[in-house]
Amino acid sequence: MGRKMQKDEGKRQVEDLRSRTKRFGLRVIRAYSFLQKRDDVQQVLGRQMLRSGTSVGAQYREACRARPSAEFTGKMNSALQELDETAYWFEMLVESETITKRKLGELMKEADELMAIFVTCIRNTKSD
Repeated sequence: MGRKMQKDEGKRQVEDLRSRTKRFGLRVIRAYSFLQKRDDVQQVLGRQMLRSGTSVGAQYREACRARPSAEFTGKMNSALQELDETAYWFEMLVESETITKRKLGELMKEADELMAIFVTCIRNTKSD
């Protein structure tokens, strides 16, 4: 594959991941909106999920603007931490029986997939 084709493919992957992390944040917002407003537990756990889940896309965008690879890796690690925290709040909501796994299952799966992608990006950057 030529250098230009590799660069174009890389740009497409970055845009796909930007869009995917944004969709993830929007799905977290929708999940939060379904929680009962009068239930203190749901609201506390939900706010934590909302904060970390909507931060993922912003952290990824910052990583995309990073110049040196060390800065990129640092920003990607921050995004990964936010994803992992979001997964934790998903688990807390399900295990406290505040919300069913059926309702959060797809979002939990997406968090896992994004974490795997971010780990691969970080590893590939470190090996370059």
